[in-house]
Order: sequence, then C-alpha cells, then structure tokens
Amino acid sequence: MIRDRLTLQVPSGLAGTSLCDLKLYRAGSSSGLSNLVGSAAPYWAHPWAGGLALVRYIAERPEAVVGRHVLDLGTGGGLVAIAAALTGAASVTGIDIDAWAISAARLNADANGVDAQFLQGDVADVALAGFEMILVGDLFYDRDLACTVSIVLASAVARGIPVLVGDPGRKPLPRARLLDVVEYPVADFGDPPGTVSATGRVYRWV
Repeated sequence: MIRDRLTLQVPSGLAGTSLCDLKLYRAGSSSGLSNLVGSAAPYWAHPWAGGLALVRYIAERPEAVVGRHVLDLGTGGGLVAIAAALTGAASVTGIDIDAWAISAARLNADANGVDAQFLQGDVADVALAGFEMILVGDLFYDRDLACTVSIVLASAVARGIPVLVGDPGRKPLPRARLLDVVEYPVADFGDPPGTVSATGRVYRWV
C-alpha cells in the first residue's frame, strides 16, 4: 500500500495557523515509490508552493470557503481540499487525472479525519454545476495545461463562481487574468521538511 511507503508529516509553513496540525503522507528518500509509479514523478507525494499558499490563505480567511461547496482542481495529494474541509466548507471535491494522486488524497483525508470526495478525471471535462468556490494550486506549470485550465476557469467566473489560484509565479501563469491577493514564504515541491525556499502567491481570477 502507498501508506507503507510514505511518512506522515506536517507540511512546512503551517505553524501558527489554524491548520498547523494538518498532516500529509510524504515521500522520503527510502519511500520506494518508484516500485509503484515507475518513471512517473510522484508529484502528489509532496506539498507544492501554490497549494501551501492557498492553505495559509484559507487559514487566515476562512470565510473564503466556510459553508461553500468547494472544488479543488488538480488536487494532487489533497492538501488544499483537506484544508478547505477542515476550515468549514459545506462539501469538498478534489479532481486529479492521476489515479495514484487520488489514492494518496484519500489516505491523507483519512489521516486528518476529513470527509471529502476525490475523483479521477481530466480538468477539461469537469462539471462546474453546484460548486460555489474553485481552488487551483500549481496547475500552471505547463503551457498546454495552462491553456486548458484557463478555459475552465473563465467559464467558472462567467457563471459567477469565484476562483482562487495558488502559484509561485511560473512562466505559463496567465497574469493578465489574475489579481494579486497575498504572498507567503513557503516550501516547494521536493523540499526537505522545514525548508522555506519559495514565495507562494494567491491570486483571484478576474
């Protein structure tokens, strides 16, 4: 099982927030994940800068999610979705194309006592009906993916659904469509525990 190959840890940068006890199963040097996923990078086994920034924002401004039906696009290991659920969202759904990510997200949710739904699927095919907030962490690392995500988010905003994006400022980020909200010093993908190496920013899609 994945659980046997990951270590349960508190993500770096959450100390002092209402979510400081949130824990994730994380890959280590001896986790043996290559035996599960082959040559694919287990991106879902590490917190990323944009996701951590979104979590800090939610912790400081819980009104962003409290009582709302929340969709977490590209949920990965479920960090942002779990944070939204712990903060008081009415319901939380995480979507990711990777089946291993969904398995990891469900393990992480269970470790935090969270009731959230995690579904495997392509972001391009996501149904927006019924959601009242969309959270997007670190989905703008690839130009083609960024174009697809942009179409989905533009459709969401046109429906009146607010969108928050977390990202450290990667090149494919469509800055012309984003309003800066706040930034935090955070860890990024693959950083050792306790490391702060990046600036995670939260944007509002406009």
